[in-house]
Amino acid sequence: MAEKIIGIDLGTTNSVVAVMEGGDPVVIPNAEGGRVTPSVVAFTKDGERLVGQVAKRQAVTNPQNTIFSIKRFMGRRMGEVVEETKRVPYKVVEGPNGLASVEIQGKRYTPPEISAMILQKMKQTAEDYLGHKVEKAVITVPAYFNDSQRQATKDAGKIAGLDVVRIINEPTASALAYGLDKKKEEKIAVYDLGGGTYDISVLELAEGVFEVKSTNGDTHLGGDDFDARIMEWLVGEFKRDQGIDLSKDPMALQRLKEAAEKAKMELSTVMQTEINLPFITADQSGPKHLNLTLTRAKLEQLVDDLVKRTTPPMEQALKDAGLKPTEIDEVILVGGQTRMPKVQEIVKSFFGKEPHKGVNPDEVVAIGAAIQGGVLAGEVKDVLLLDVTPLSLGIETLGGVTTVLIPRNTTIPTKKSEVFSTAEDTQTTVEIHVLQGERQMASDNRTIGKFQ
Repeated sequence: MAEKIIGIDLGTTNSVVAVMEGGDPVVIPNAEGGRVTPSVVAFTKDGERLVGQVAKRQAVTNPQNTIFSIKRFMGRRMGEVVEETKRVPYKVVEGPNGLASVEIQGKRYTPPEISAMILQKMKQTAEDYLGHKVEKAVITVPAYFNDSQRQATKDAGKIAGLDVVRIINEPTASALAYGLDKKKEEKIAVYDLGGGTYDISVLELAEGVFEVKSTNGDTHLGGDDFDARIMEWLVGEFKRDQGIDLSKDPMALQRLKEAAEKAKMELSTVMQTEINLPFITADQSGPKHLNLTLTRAKLEQLVDDLVKRTTPPMEQALKDAGLKPTEIDEVILVGGQTRMPKVQEIVKSFFGKEPHKGVNPDEVVAIGAAIQGGVLAGEVKDVLLLDVTPLSLGIETLGGVTTVLIPRNTTIPTKKSEVFSTAEDTQTTVEIHVLQGERQMASDNRTIGKFQ
C-alpha cells in the first residue's frame, strides 16, 4: 500500500486534517469528535501541555499561559507584529534573528515550536483514524505569506515529526476541493477571509488543470480583528456605564474575547444578540455584571472599514489576471468570517453575482490539501496544479534599488537569468542580495538571502 500523505490546514483560529480514502477526500474528526480543532496551546500550572478544545476551554482561567493565533507571529520580526502583540494576553518577546517568540512560565518558544504542538495533535488524529503511522503531509499557508512565513511553517512540520512534502496556498487548495469533479472550463475567484489572514486568488480551471492567474491579500486582516472591534466596543460601553476599565484585566478580556466571537457568529443569522457576562469584575460596592445588546447594524458599523479593506486586493488580483469582475464564473468563499452577511454582500456587489454556496468554508482548505497529498502519492490522477509566486523576487542593484527578476504572479517553478556588470572594473567578488516584495528600495523589501 502506498504511503498516505495527509493534508493539514494549519489555521489562525482552527486547524483541520483530511486524507484521501478510496478516491475521496475525508475530513478526520479529532479525539473529542470535532472536525475542526482550535489552534490553541496551553500550559497548566503543573506544567502539563494542552492542545485544541481542552486548551481553549481553560483560556479564561489561564489567559497568560494560553496561546492562540500563533500563526500571526510565524516568521515575523518584532517590528511587524506591534498591533498583534497588543491584543494577546501572553508575553511576546524577541527571539532568535529578531523574530517574534513567546514566553510562557519563564521559557521561550518560537512560533514554529507552538505550531508544531498543534501539528502533532493533527498528526495523532490522522494516525488514530488510519491505524498506522503518518510521516508525510501537505500543509497550507495563506497565498500572501512571504518566504520567511512559509519557512516557519515547514520548520513547524519538521519539529512535529512530519516530512512536509509540499506547502500549498490556501485559496489554491480551496479551488482543488471545489473543482475536482468539475469538467467544464471556468474562471474562478477564491475569497478567503480566515481568522488571521485574507487572500484573494483568481484561477482558471480546465480539464484537471488548475492554473492560478493572480493572487493578492492582506496578512494582517482576519476574523480576529472583527472580534477585537467588538471587544473594544464592550470595554468602552462598560467604562461609560460603570467607570471601570476592563482592558487592564486579562481574565475579563479573555471572557470578552469569547463573548465577542460568539456574538459575531450569532449575528450572522439573527439581527441582535444579548451579551451577558455576570461577575465580570468588582469594586468596593460589590460585583459588576456586563449586560449589553449588540445589533447586526451596530456590528457592521464597527467593522465597516475592515470589510472595505478586502476590496483593493480584489481589484488588484483581477487587474493582474487581466480580467473584469463580470468575467469570473464562480466566486468561492473560504474561512469562517465569510459567513458574515456584510462580507457576502461586498463580494456579491463586487463580482455582480451570488457567491457559490457548495463548499464548507471551514473544511475546504484541508480537503484541497488532502487532494494535493493524493496527487503527490500517486492516488489522484489527471490533476495538475500551476501556482504562482505571490510577491516579486529580485536583487539589490546600485543605489540600494530592487531590480525585479521574477514579477509577482509568475507561474512556478520558474527560473530567470540576467547579466549585470560590477560596480568597479577590478572587482573579483560581488554580494548578491536576493529580495522579495513590491517596493522600489531594497531596504523596504524582505531579504531572502545574501551570497557571494
